[in-house]
Amino acid sequence: MLMFPQETVRAAGDGLILWYTSLLPTLLPLSIFSNILITSGYFHYITKYLYAVVKPFYPISRSGVFPLFAGLLFGFPLGSKITADLVEKKELSKEEGDILICICNNLSPVFINSYVFRECLKRPDLLPFGFAILYLPPLIWGYFKLKKCADYKRTDIKKPASRSQLNFKIIDAGIMNGFETLTKLGGYIMLFSILNAFIRMLPHSSKLAETICAGILEVTNGVHAVTAISSPALRFGLALGFTAFGGICGLAQTASMIKDSGLSVSCYLKAKLIFALLGGGIGGFLFYMAAPGL
Repeated sequence: MLMFPQETVRAAGDGLILWYTSLLPTLLPLSIFSNILITSGYFHYITKYLYAVVKPFYPISRSGVFPLFAGLLFGFPLGSKITADLVEKKELSKEEGDILICICNNLSPVFINSYVFRECLKRPDLLPFGFAILYLPPLIWGYFKLKKCADYKRTDIKKPASRSQLNFKIIDAGIMNGFETLTKLGGYIMLFSILNAFIRMLPHSSKLAETICAGILEVTNGVHAVTAISSPALRFGLALGFTAFGGICGLAQTASMIKDSGLSVSCYLKAKLIFALLGGGIGGFLFYMAAPGL
């Protein structure tokens, strides 16, 4: 940082601008709202109806429905944050929480649609295949894991309170919790933006090696870097693999979200590596089989 101050300042600024313009306005309201719902107990009214629909098809607890849907719809890192909050409040067992953070802590459909397939890959027509490749493996893996988890005797789970409450103290705590969460994310994004800038300055043996390093470190830069890959099949496979993994930056953010809940970071990392290999392998293979001449 002392040797390359201009690059450091520029990378820090890029990371903070990304946080301020994209993450803060989209994730902060959702984070505050989820904190208020969980603390007040009103999320039970939401899960009551969702659970009735999901229960016949997916072996999940009533409380687990909330992070499952919220994480899949709103994306990383709210999936891990909401799951950790419910585990801390004894609404979810640790066993189920470890599984849920692997299922629902993915990049949001909006990000995948707008950034990955439209802006970078320029292939919005392949979006349905991308959704299937990215979301089905975690859901299928989670189905069998949760089915086994359902056999546990959950003596540590308290029953939902008969009455929910909402007051200004709960709202104030939810707002502060939301700002704390987003401030941490901003710090991680800034640090990894600087690190990524330094890695790009290193001599690489090939463009492919530089792209893989960028994707492993941080998903946004990695997906953008695949646009320079000439092979469409490899480009498609790498983009899906990076998206499924989420990058080391995403791993660090998730570890920060769940650090007080006792959830396992190592289990999360193993699952994300499996999903990344499946996503990249299946995506590249299907694209190659559909257009072998490319």
